[in-house]
Amino acid sequence: MTNRSAATTETSLYAPIKRYLETCGFEVKGEVCGCDIVGLADGEPPLVVITELKLSFSLELLLQAVERTRFSDLVYVAVPATRRGRDQDRRVHRLCRMLGIGLLTVDLRLGSVTVISEPTPYRPRPNLPQRRRLVAEHRRRKGDPTAGGSTRQPIMTAYRQRAIACAEAMRDGAKRPRDLKALAEDAGAILLRNVYGWFERTERGLYALTSAGRSAIGSGYAPAAKTAAREAE
Repeated sequence: MTNRSAATTETSLYAPIKRYLETCGFEVKGEVCGCDIVGLADGEPPLVVITELKLSFSLELLLQAVERTRFSDLVYVAVPATRRGRDQDRRVHRLCRMLGIGLLTVDLRLGSVTVISEPTPYRPRPNLPQRRRLVAEHRRRKGDPTAGGSTRQPIMTAYRQRAIACAEAMRDGAKRPRDLKALAEDAGAILLRNVYGWFERTERGLYALTSAGRSAIGSGYAPAAKTAAREAE
């Protein structure tokens, strides 16, 4: 039985890679702005590292990693360790170095990470707006609620966390945006845009929960993934 066959989902790679990056001094969170793993190291601006997870090495993985180099200082790809797979091919190692991408392999039985190659200084034209969005989302998200590699469940974004906080505070009655400022600086925009259908205006400047909102906070409901595009608008 190969190590690769032990991996059923990309999330099985998340914990070992997260531990490894944390030992390197990064604060690590999963599924940030479409990236499987994002780590920030102290500094201003912070040092940004992105790791993309896949169950096998592929051209699509490399293309994804190359795109990430536009708004990250360091980019890794991570795959399960094999005996004779592409992750052991020296031509692949050279290609990663040429592209400025690091390669990590994960032994899923031991939970260990091996650094096959480190990212090199190759730098494409930077995408500064995407980098700022990445850093802002990482910093505003509370905790690490979503494991890297998740695809079958909605992602708990910082925006969603703030919307939930507003809804929770409105359990006992209607509120004005200023009443919720301590929970979310953009409370007014959250109530007005009403991405999830949780809020309704009862009078000028006053908002209450809809029946959907009451149901959501009562059941721990997570809004459908289709609202992600509206969150980003």
